[in-house]
Amino acid sequence: MNGITAELALLKTLNGAGFIGLLKQIASRNEFHALESDPQIFTVGGDQDADYPSLLSAARKAVELGYKVYILPNPHDFRTADFIFVRRGVYKLFDLKTISGRTIVGSRLIESIGQANRVLLNMPAGYSTRLLAADIRSYFEANQEALEVLIFKGKREL
Repeated sequence: MNGITAELALLKTLNGAGFIGLLKQIASRNEFHALESDPQIFTVGGDQDADYPSLLSAARKAVELGYKVYILPNPHDFRTADFIFVRRGVYKLFDLKTISGRTIVGSRLIESIGQANRVLLNMPAGYSTRLLAADIRSYFEANQEALEVLIFKGKREL
């Protein structure tokens, strides 16, 4: 492994200032370029990936909410997060889970364990709030490393 792939693997071993420093270093890599259509979204050219349309959709919502977004490559050798979000100088690493069904949030959150300690749920506006709260509570109980679940529900950020 070399370059950005090695740095993404190294992120899994770091925390605190070392983690944030490496996150900033990854975001400043020359491989990233801004999309012509969305200058606040940066990518390393992985638009051939099957997940790219859902990544781009979530990235566009994040930009509308004031984030600068770095879409991370999918190294296929190991599980990693999907995004680096930057807002007001704060860098955060997120794993994207796109929700399409009515009762799959819990299983999708569990899938993210080991990828990132922050999860972005991109979901339809009509999802049950009560079920969502129970699934998030279960996720935090199952994952002691979890820090945040960011939710894009319709056009809102929760």
